[in-house]
Amino acid sequence: MKKFFAVLAITGAAVLGGGMAQAGGDHHGHDDDHHGKSTHGMISKKSAHSVKDTLDRLEAVLKKKGLTIFARVNHGAGAKKSGIELRPTELLLFGNPKLGSHLLTSKQTAGIDLPMKALAWEDEKGQVWLTYNDPAYVAERHGITDREKIVTKMTGALQKLTDVAAQP
Repeated sequence: MKKFFAVLAITGAAVLGGGMAQAGGDHHGHDDDHHGKSTHGMISKKSAHSVKDTLDRLEAVLKKKGLTIFARVNHGAGAKKSGIELRPTELLLFGNPKLGSHLLTSKQTAGIDLPMKALAWEDEKGQVWLTYNDPAYVAERHGITDREKIVTKMTGALQKLTDVAAQP
């Protein structure tokens, strides 16, 4: 029985470790070849600003455009309180019910992915990234096929708004 658990633990560590190495990589799958493209349902953009400033800029442009800010979470501060070292990482929950609600009326399970989220984070090389869920991925994940215009509008808006936050 001990052998079984030892083999299970080694196999699990190998599987998880391999997956982490693949997903984590040197750039967390966010090198210049993936700049602004959807990878695993997420779009990541290099930011010219600090984590805090990136989210401050995003929050300001979202408010200016009339979107609702639901919450801001400083994962780094939370980790620090628990004695865990984490590079700067902050999350912003935001949305526009005039758009997002249409996804919910198609498939209510989309509510697990809404409101939208944007994560500003610093990688191991000090590069700050702004990552958000691709609306097309959210629609696909929930089998939403009857809201193409809404998804296209959300995608375009997020692209422009995140560009404002991330660019110099």
